[in-house]
Amino acid sequence: MKRIRIVGGTVIPVTAPGLWYENGHVTVENGRIVSAGPGEGEARPEDEVVDAKGKIVLPGFVNAHGHAAMTLLRGFADDLPLMEWLQNRIWPVENTLTGEEIFWGTQLAILEMISGGTTTFADMYFHMDRVAEAAAEAGIRAVLCRGIIGIGPDAGRQAIEESRAFVRRWHGAEGGRISAMLGPHAPYTCPPEVLRQVAEVSAELDVPVQIHLAETRAEVEEIRARYGRTPVLAVSESGLFERPTLAAHCVHVSDEDLDEMKRWDVRVSHNPGSNLKLGSGVAPLRRMLQKGLVVGLGTDGAASNNNLDMLEEIRLAATLHKGVELDPEAVSADEALALGTRGGASALFLEEGLGTLSPGAPADLVLLDENVPHLIPRYNPVSHVVYAAQSRDVTDVMCAGRWLLRNREPQTLDREKIVYQVRQIVSRFAS
Repeated sequence: MKRIRIVGGTVIPVTAPGLWYENGHVTVENGRIVSAGPGEGEARPEDEVVDAKGKIVLPGFVNAHGHAAMTLLRGFADDLPLMEWLQNRIWPVENTLTGEEIFWGTQLAILEMISGGTTTFADMYFHMDRVAEAAAEAGIRAVLCRGIIGIGPDAGRQAIEESRAFVRRWHGAEGGRISAMLGPHAPYTCPPEVLRQVAEVSAELDVPVQIHLAETRAEVEEIRARYGRTPVLAVSESGLFERPTLAAHCVHVSDEDLDEMKRWDVRVSHNPGSNLKLGSGVAPLRRMLQKGLVVGLGTDGAASNNNLDMLEEIRLAATLHKGVELDPEAVSADEALALGTRGGASALFLEEGLGTLSPGAPADLVLLDENVPHLIPRYNPVSHVVYAAQSRDVTDVMCAGRWLLRNREPQTLDREKIVYQVRQIVSRFAS
């Protein structure tokens, strides 16, 4: 693979607050970052040189929680509370989806994510082999798990066995670009005995776990009625937290819950857009950060957001909590950008350095056009990215040293074919 030097841009490495390089460079070789800093870097005659003048260069965004194929249900059931939305509208349609339909829905999601600068996404769904095939074809980095529902006569047995097989097939595939987790859906769909089984399989396969947790007040009340404790404490008592765990949402959590999560190093995907749209509430992000929890950002599925725009989530993380806390310093622009990049990578238990532009890190990066009215003038490029930039400003995207988007054109996906296939699939939902 040819060595690439990206030169002349404003480089934001996301390695320390307030750090950026005007007229900087990023050098990439064999899928890794060789150097990033001021100037043009070490030049070699055989280098491919990319002129990034007038652009911001930063790490690719990490979408720490989602359900990619739910692009097929974007706008299908809006303005409903979570349980009514799930039980009466979403789950009945999802039960009819085929693997082929999920493949195309996932490809649409990946096309949207790449176009907006996302280079890593987490996904919990079903027909996960097709999801993995979609990610492999697209060249994006993915952390995938088969959703496990532990109610009914089999109590999750089939889903756990399918998960075990999926992990063995895909964990570490595509040169490590695809990794796997186990995905018990939530404590209200997976009783303690199922969570214990998941923990055992997680230890057997040496992979982390992802679970929806404390998303709504109704969930907290239901779990208290069942088990006499909060969802966080109930899941902890099941033994699941003895395994590396990512908890999505964590909107309704007490200080005791957060202390328990910190004790077990439970990591969090904060999904502000989805939580707001479903009326679930606002997670206590500042308290999480003050307690030292590892937090990333996620979009959730496109049926509950309704987009996969990580810049929007980064901006919400920075602005929403200022309003909630009545404090303009609650979450800074630097903190928000870190949550959407290296924070998400850490939340997903991915390798150190991912989500930064630092030597040895995977070469996952984004170029963002500054020559647009809403980015002029520019004083602080970090605050510009967080408060002013839009996903349409993304011009180029690289993952593992491979260009996925060049001059806003997808390099690995056929936009027209994906759109055609999705329109054919969703035509049957209209009735």
